[in-house]
Amino acid sequence: MEKLLIRGGSVYLDHRFVPADVLCADGKILAVGGGLPADGAQVLDAAGLRVAPGFIDLHTHGAAGVDVNAADADGLRKIAAFFATQGTTAFLASVLTDTPETTRRCLGAIETVMGDHGRGAQLMGAHLEGPFLAKAYKGAMPEHLLREGDAALLRAYQADFPGVVRYITVSPEVPGVPEMIAEIAQDVVVAIGHSGADYATAMRAIENGARCITHTFNAMRLFHQHEPAIMGAALESDCWCEAICDGRHLHPGTVRMLIKCKGLDRVIAVTDSIMAAGLPDGAYKLGVNDVVVVDGDAKLADTGVRAGSTLTTGQALRNLVAFTGRPAEDVIPLLTENPAAALRIADRKGVIAPGMDADLVLLTSDLGIAGTVVGGERVYAGMA
Repeated sequence: MEKLLIRGGSVYLDHRFVPADVLCADGKILAVGGGLPADGAQVLDAAGLRVAPGFIDLHTHGAAGVDVNAADADGLRKIAAFFATQGTTAFLASVLTDTPETTRRCLGAIETVMGDHGRGAQLMGAHLEGPFLAKAYKGAMPEHLLREGDAALLRAYQADFPGVVRYITVSPEVPGVPEMIAEIAQDVVVAIGHSGADYATAMRAIENGARCITHTFNAMRLFHQHEPAIMGAALESDCWCEAICDGRHLHPGTVRMLIKCKGLDRVIAVTDSIMAAGLPDGAYKLGVNDVVVVDGDAKLADTGVRAGSTLTTGQALRNLVAFTGRPAEDVIPLLTENPAAALRIADRKGVIAPGMDADLVLLTSDLGIAGTVVGGERVYAGMA
């Protein structure tokens, strides 16, 4: 039995950092406490560091020069390796609306990499962002590929790639989507977004099983006192709300308001990153789109519409602390517990406790990434 002992750090337990050791064995956390014996384990000295649950990113289109829609298995592994350097230990690969043929190729590559161990962040499956989305709120989605709700198409993907599609974004006002949500919500986590839905339509979608709101405030009809719209449903309901905390998609005051409305347990920090994450400004791709990145800001080359981000989870944590004025202890759940709960994996990820997956990030005093552990194996040594 392979063991790893993380010794001498301050460990994130019950939403505060306390001195403790963490013993990992066979991919799981075996014990947490003070003075744990090494007992043949490899020892990782975490003195002066904070040990937190690894970050979980539910919405990302790529990084390190790799676009999910164009990636083969090796490309996805490159993304996973980069994410590990940013504190991400698990993620979903977001497939931008594309042809069924390209979507199938993406799902096949994702399926191949889902079984990997020890190569970086764990790829847990796919997030389908479309194609059942509203044209009026398409954002960076190619309009000619958007279509009405079609549960049979999703079921075909599921039949060919069992267990790969974990999360899907749909627009509840699109014909066929309300029925689709009711049919699929028990076995796929449904998010609503890219939407101009009115309040009643959005609330029905939530009542029928939608659990999340995709990049809240962005690419959706906003609140009006006479028609709260999908934005009002997002704020009033118990749905988890994705938030892109890069300082561009959301003003810091908007982030604070969202947290105040929803609570710290119902906001999920996502990156919505594209292949430019981790790279300099320049010309890139997002699915079929040409994207130009200037000063780290990604926009469609032809329209100037914002197209994903260059954000990383580590930077998202630092931004959340800066935007809210709260300590890291308060906002860490936005990157750990909350995405795990929304994705229905809170029984194995998101907190540090015996029996949970041994996915951990070591943080410096200024919240730099000092190391990353995935499945009990150190996959990034960082600055430690």
